[in-house]
Amino acid sequence: MQSTITLSIGITMQPSSWFQAPPKALDQHTQHIAQQRQLKLTKPPGSLGRLESLAITLAAMQGNPQPTLNKVGIVIFAADHGVAAHGVSAFPQAVTVEMIRNFSRGGAAITVLARQLAAQLTVVDVGALSDVGPLPGVISRRCGAGTADFRSQPAMQPTTLAQAMAAGCEQIEQLHHSGGNLFIGGEMGIGNTTSASALLCAYAHIEPQQAVGPGTGVDAAGLQRKIAALQSALAFHQGVLHDPLATLQCLGGFEIAALTGAYIRAAQLGMPVLVDGFICSAAALAAQRLCPGVEGWFFLAHHSAEPAHAILCRMLGKEPLLNLGMRLGEGSGAAMAVPLLRMACALHNEMATFAQAGVSGGA
Repeated sequence: MQSTITLSIGITMQPSSWFQAPPKALDQHTQHIAQQRQLKLTKPPGSLGRLESLAITLAAMQGNPQPTLNKVGIVIFAADHGVAAHGVSAFPQAVTVEMIRNFSRGGAAITVLARQLAAQLTVVDVGALSDVGPLPGVISRRCGAGTADFRSQPAMQPTTLAQAMAAGCEQIEQLHHSGGNLFIGGEMGIGNTTSASALLCAYAHIEPQQAVGPGTGVDAAGLQRKIAALQSALAFHQGVLHDPLATLQCLGGFEIAALTGAYIRAAQLGMPVLVDGFICSAAALAAQRLCPGVEGWFFLAHHSAEPAHAILCRMLGKEPLLNLGMRLGEGSGAAMAVPLLRMACALHNEMATFAQAGVSGGA
């Protein structure tokens, strides 16, 4: 472990405290300019609905009255979970490593979507059960061979939690240095909907029955096993669940911690974030608990088919952009929302004003 981390804003911090730096403020002056432009475009005010507010928000985020999303970075964090040994998923743990290889070969849904978007795609192994070895497009930042079984011990140690969060921070630093202007985080890890549900229970103070869903497609018996695993974990760790960092350590996963670190660092550097579905939203909630205000840099991409995702949306104070019945993960739902944001920017930037078009009725 490093004794310090030097961030791109020139501040050297202890690994345990970098995530406490506040998020960057949105540019209110640019936001006002963008709002005024919307009033002058050849349309009735508000007639483009949320497309107008999306463009205005992106302008404020980028400090640019004409926002663009021409460099999208997608990072998939992959890891395994000790709780998966208790039948909480419809798929075996071997699938995590197999999917990392599939990402590398370009055969997964998110790889297809990344190609369609001309987006940069990186896969980071932060703790699959076995080491996949060198693969094209895959970076190793392994924190362990999967997390521990959180029913009877912390999922991560403080050092491995810090490592996982730093792995997410590192990816944002690199994307920022390369000129990236939108971040999408994705995840792969058998058992991670159970971990995300546990975090939701702890942060929202709700019962396991309210937080669990089908995940990869478990049957009724599998759903009961998930509920039982959450009940055991929440009871075992009850004494530390008032602390958001300890909650993440005890109930999270390496990939969820990496996403949490990435979301925080993106907000600190002023990079817009498209948050994917249930698991990514749980990581976003963890980020908000650790660094209040980061949610100002988030767009929720879509309504997940996981029933408890609606609770996460309410807690983050956001309305998702799409509702396609998706629950795949991998950042796939977020990728689907990129064209929507790009269209919002294009309309804002390229429509004529009333004065330019010689049309009556403008402000």
